[in-house]
Amino acid sequence: MREPSWRQEGEEPDYRFSLANERTFLAWVRTALALLAGGVVLEQFSTEIGPHDVIVVLAVALSVISAVLSVIAFVRWRANEIAMRHGRRLPTTVAIPLLSAVVLAVAAVIAVLLAVH
Repeated sequence: MREPSWRQEGEEPDYRFSLANERTFLAWVRTALALLAGGVVLEQFSTEIGPHDVIVVLAVALSVISAVLSVIAFVRWRANEIAMRHGRRLPTTVAIPLLSAVVLAVAAVIAVLLAVH
């Protein structure tokens, strides 16, 4: 497999930092998988929780968020690797507050559905 061109730029970072960056990437992927699993579970129990259409929309939303989060995880991992290679500060992200807000909103909707059911 051909190495991407950005891996040939700058200096090779300390492997401990690269491994820490990889663990962070994997944590983001685990979060994406958990959101996807939540969407599947919601769809499976949609008839028992509340209005089927609302539950299906939530399940699809969780699946889409999962896919977007997977892409964000890779983009963050790559940006961090490039920053470390060039001795720059790690880039900031809006992904963390955005993910928190979205999960809060979905959890609130599910809580309301469960309360009225």
